[in-house]
Amino acid sequence: MKKVFLIAVGLVAACNSSQKTISTKENIVTVQQADPVTYAATITEDELKEHLYTYASDEFEGRETGKPGQKKAIAYLKKHYETLGVPAAQTNGDYFQKVPLEIGKVPTGSIKINGNIYELGEDLLTFTSAQGNPQEIVYVGYGVEEENYSDYKNLDVTGKILLIKSGEPMNDDGTYVLSGSDEKSVWSNMSEAMGKKSALAFSKGAIGALYYDGQNFSRFKRYFDYMKTNDAGRMGLAAETSENFIVLLNEKAASALKDDINSDNKPAKLPVDLQLEVQSANDKIDSENVAAIIKGSEKPNEYLIISSHLDHIGVTADGQINNGADDDGSGSVALLEIAEAFKKAVTEGNGPKRSVVFLHVTGEEKGLLGSKYYTDYNPIFPLEQTVANLNIDMIGRIDPKREGNRNYVYLIGSDKLSTELHELSEEINAKYTNIELDYTFNDENDPNRFYYRSDHYNFAKNNIPIIFYFNGTHADYHKPGDTPDKINYDLLENRTRLVFHTAWEIANRDKKPEVDKASK
Repeated sequence: MKKVFLIAVGLVAACNSSQKTISTKENIVTVQQADPVTYAATITEDELKEHLYTYASDEFEGRETGKPGQKKAIAYLKKHYETLGVPAAQTNGDYFQKVPLEIGKVPTGSIKINGNIYELGEDLLTFTSAQGNPQEIVYVGYGVEEENYSDYKNLDVTGKILLIKSGEPMNDDGTYVLSGSDEKSVWSNMSEAMGKKSALAFSKGAIGALYYDGQNFSRFKRYFDYMKTNDAGRMGLAAETSENFIVLLNEKAASALKDDINSDNKPAKLPVDLQLEVQSANDKIDSENVAAIIKGSEKPNEYLIISSHLDHIGVTADGQINNGADDDGSGSVALLEIAEAFKKAVTEGNGPKRSVVFLHVTGEEKGLLGSKYYTDYNPIFPLEQTVANLNIDMIGRIDPKREGNRNYVYLIGSDKLSTELHELSEEINAKYTNIELDYTFNDENDPNRFYYRSDHYNFAKNNIPIIFYFNGTHADYHKPGDTPDKINYDLLENRTRLVFHTAWEIANRDKKPEVDKASK
């Protein structure tokens, strides 16, 4: 298990001088820097516990997005910020950022290819309606476009339905065309490729995408099958609803459209009698992010966002409440305590130089919806002026599979975009908290893929440096047993203080963390 123990005390001291000297013609004045330890001390086990026993109580009914319990949660958060005197982030004074959502059941129907029926849920998967009877579709191979390569060269796909396959082009020697090496690009990433390729297709005027991913179809099908038995339906952002559609095909259906699709990568027009008969109906639902801000004293237009998700998974079919004390009640109350620490600094004339935004997002359990709405559709503050995101999701328990020091936290993503942020994180930990920083789940090959599974990802994909703080899963993960009495409040205090100290450093240092590993 990969762990990092930092002992570079000399570097820490060089980067965190305790005082500065101001020289004038008349005299020399030594100005003491504020000591963040004073403010970190306001983050206590007792206050975290008091918050969490309310926030993760049965009264909040599991905080499912759009349900009454979630409304109680946002009211609790708003009241706390009002009590602290930390204002709303939005200029209209509203702590609630409306996040319009849609919820619907799994669609029904089938498609016919040259007279043969292919059933939804067996040979094809989609969560949208798909209608039409084209006599021709356009095969675009991998459906990739970069500066040095395009599957759309000399093709007009306006108003067309496209057939696209997973993967990316390769050279005869086995290297990848786009990278010129054996390194795959984002076009081969299962979590991103389908969305990226379909977005490209729609930007070129296509009205629908038939996507073939034989290797991962079974994984998508497991989720589809789960959603068929989930009475709550599937939730998504209303802003993403359009007449365009994506239909995922298995090999049987894809081969019916093009029998050599596995071997032929050359784009071409394909004559076909295709009847798309998939129906879906969505219902509107309202939900909210909660956002508060402490304005920076010197660089108010540079923003550090600290986030957690306010929602959980609600009540089971047999009436048991999933309290979500760890997931993510722990992150939610940690964020409240961090805000209180910064507010005390402001009250004493030591407010942060940069603005600090406290963002509680909704719909994380439904697919990172609240954070996606913030980054992709309605950022309260410009993303180009957002210097970093510190995301807290489950920091109150211990991973039972992990051996060693209990005073640990998993860090994910700290080095993905900014070497400087990663080094800063380790230096601050060594100076103030001495928690064992465990990078096990930071591995690109980690099968859990946690990097893509919490709200920081929507910031990271926009090249905003992130750190994800996480304690790992446990037997009560997404179960009614995730209750406040099982939280390790001493660890929750330590981990919350680590986030605060890291935030303090980012908010007050002269330069923002450099992005030296920007993704395309």
